[in-house]
Amino acid sequence: MNAEAVSIRPARREDVAAIVAMLADDHLGRARERVEDPLPASYYDAFARVERDPNLTLVVAESAGRVVGCLQLAILPGLSSQGGVRGLLEDVRVASDCRSRGIGEQLVQWAVAEAKARNCNLVELLTHQTRVDAQRFYKRLGFAASHVGMTVRF
Repeated sequence: MNAEAVSIRPARREDVAAIVAMLADDHLGRARERVEDPLPASYYDAFARVERDPNLTLVVAESAGRVVGCLQLAILPGLSSQGGVRGLLEDVRVASDCRSRGIGEQLVQWAVAEAKARNCNLVELLTHQTRVDAQRFYKRLGFAASHVGMTVRF
């Protein structure tokens, strides 16, 4: 596969609408996101919190001036693994009309390199059990299905 050349950069406030649109672009996202014009203020409030937190990095993939992908990397220091630091990937998305072009792979490779640069000893992620294609994608990139994720919602 020839990967489409994209630039990966920190997300900006003006990217929030494109990010939310990608988050809402599947059966799970449609049920929990609100793609409206204008977007609810809660998205911009959340973006400001992410932007201020030194352990959170939200990036976008841009192609020809268009945001076509995103992900968030959380750096989580802890006591387990002898005080190891882990990277947690969240909200990995590629615009539906841009999938299968290597964009998601470039985003994940960027995040793994960033996690290594920030002294993480592992990178982990969760993906919904119904996202079979995503599971296959992550396995192809070297991730192993090693844990069972559980959720409680409030």
